Amino acid sequence: MGSIFGHLFRISSFGESHGGGVGVVIDGCPPRVPLALEEIQVELDRRRPGQSTLVTPRQEADRAEVLSGLLDGLTLGTPIAILVRNEDARSAAYQPMREVYRPSHADFTYDAKYGIRAWQGGGRSSARETVGRVAAGAVARKVLAHLASVEIVAWVSRVQDINAEVDPATVSRAAVEATPTRCPDPQAAAEIVARIEAARADGDSLGGVVKCVARRVPTGLGEPVFDKLEADLGRALLSLPACKGVEIGSGFAGTYLRGSEHNDPFEMREGRVRTRSNHSGGIQGGISNGEDILLSAAFKPTATIRKIQDSVSSDGANATIEGKGRHDPCVLPRAVPMVEAMVALVLCDHWLRQRAIS
Repeated sequence: MGSIFGHLFRISSFGESHGGGVGVVIDGCPPRVPLALEEIQVELDRRRPGQSTLVTPRQEADRAEVLSGLLDGLTLGTPIAILVRNEDARSAAYQPMREVYRPSHADFTYDAKYGIRAWQGGGRSSARETVGRVAAGAVARKVLAHLASVEIVAWVSRVQDINAEVDPATVSRAAVEATPTRCPDPQAAAEIVARIEAARADGDSLGGVVKCVARRVPTGLGEPVFDKLEADLGRALLSLPACKGVEIGSGFAGTYLRGSEHNDPFEMREGRVRTRSNHSGGIQGGISNGEDILLSAAFKPTATIRKIQDSVSSDGANATIEGKGRHDPCVLPRAVPMVEAMVALVLCDHWLRQRAIS
């Protein structure tokens, strides 16, 4: 199973949604980086269930236990192991789904691949698996901030057809965290709250888009041909549960432009080579060019819903299913720290790789 990610900054996540716990082992973190347990916990708190009325009511404190790799507030350069114990798993709620596949979930495909699956809560296919990623992302974020001054901010840009007006150049984490929607546009945020609450009341779910900006990214990150920076960012984000699409810079919108409109002219500014526009999203030829990295990640509506749907049982009989358990009516608010974590992991890995050759 592909549970290992990265080259020099390498993580291995473990655990199931209804097992004893979830977590991650981080290998390759540089030594002597200041890191407090509270910095990891802040990111886990942003991801955890039960944080508002807009997300799953499952109550998990998601308290991080650092088992190795830290001493007196500094990284040791040795593997960092982080464990989060599951405290509010209610496996009985999934009993009706033990033999019937949830539409658009991983139940059928896991069964087809392995001949067995963790039916309680979805096992490894559950968003609970991302606890380890977010914990590791907090470490990667600290490495990037401490050694390279990189800042990463993601936000909810759209839920269904409600679009936010946000300037990527100035959006702040404080503005993102000001509302449980994690949408920094107050008017759009209010509409999103009403739309999510209506979907929940109807037993349904919604999808949307998370956007992200990474500022002060050094030039030269990314390795042709197969390890291009956008290729690794795309792989990282598409590995998140429910993520179905990624755009870098102008993305698909750039296909409506001519080359003369889409190209980013160079100029000398602030003593270095800059671009006047940023349709490239900070990456050209698969390598960072020093401008802000801009990307978008599309998330589908949550697959488990409280509506009766047609399905098939594991013995091949036609059946119906109605989702039980505690699920997000919209994954977007909790996807924000997940997106930031995956971007941090990729940038940290590529920064270390570039440092090794420069």
